[in-house]
Amino acid sequence: MGLRGETILSGLVMILCLSLHSQAQLQEGFYNDKCPLAETIVREEVVKAVSKNVGLAAGLIRLFFHDCFVGGCEGSVMIDSTPLNTAEKDSPINNPSLRGFEIIDSAKARLEAKCKGVVSCADILAFAARDGVALTGGFGYNVPAGRRDGRVSLLSETFKHLPPPFFNVDQLTQSFANKGFTQEEMVTLSGAHTLGRSHCSSFSNRLYNFSATSATDPSLDPAYAEQLKQQCPKESTDASLVVPMDPRTPNFFDSSYYSNILRNRGLFTSDQTLISNPTTASYVRRNAFLGFVFRKKFADAMVKMGNMGVLTGTNGEIRLNCRVIN
Repeated sequence: MGLRGETILSGLVMILCLSLHSQAQLQEGFYNDKCPLAETIVREEVVKAVSKNVGLAAGLIRLFFHDCFVGGCEGSVMIDSTPLNTAEKDSPINNPSLRGFEIIDSAKARLEAKCKGVVSCADILAFAARDGVALTGGFGYNVPAGRRDGRVSLLSETFKHLPPPFFNVDQLTQSFANKGFTQEEMVTLSGAHTLGRSHCSSFSNRLYNFSATSATDPSLDPAYAEQLKQQCPKESTDASLVVPMDPRTPNFFDSSYYSNILRNRGLFTSDQTLISNPTTASYVRRNAFLGFVFRKKFADAMVKMGNMGVLTGTNGEIRLNCRVIN
């Protein structure tokens, strides 16, 4: 092979070993000995919050997605801005729409009192997102843990990594592929839109300013478009106006998101575009009619997403306050 070939092979083996070592650091029951009540405490805080405002379940799932897609699942989305740095949470992509921060804060305060400096903010968010799914009718799943918290949060990174609501199917496919997801997994994770709400500004272009030849997006069901126009008036200056992502069952984790798309009632361009491609359309139809399959695949995709860009071992830190680096 020669010295150069052996050196290259050795380097590849080292990279592989480091990657596998990082994955091995995440394990189910990670806190069983270090902080046995960790997941229970997080679940109690999620239950308490969701019982008062069921929409916060969707907020936690979205918070987890926006954390993982920007720099990995290392809790950077929870860091507050400072006079010298504008953090991810204050990006116009995230503010004012991201919610659920207070749930993480409450769980963290209890965990610090019980097991100081042990449970990371990144793991709390991963647990909380899982509980948000389970409490609204999705499948619960085991969350491998052992993540550590990042020390950097930059507004600029959100624009590079988070797919916007106007992406078409090819752009979505590439965005998710960049993070290691298949097209099927992209369609599955999009199903998180079966829960929650959207500000009118995220889709108003489909109602009033779609193209030079059509003010309203022709792919949008006309009756649904009229309903949305009533909820989001053209002349309104109220930035707080919101509508449910899934008007049929907005607070239940089911497959009606996909049924809506088949009826041309996907709220975002990035939702409706999923039937513009034969392959993704087949996944939409399957998920619409086989809700059990969708729930199972969504749980698997959430576990996979939770492995993205994690910090383990001695990398990162265990933040004592999720909003501030140590």
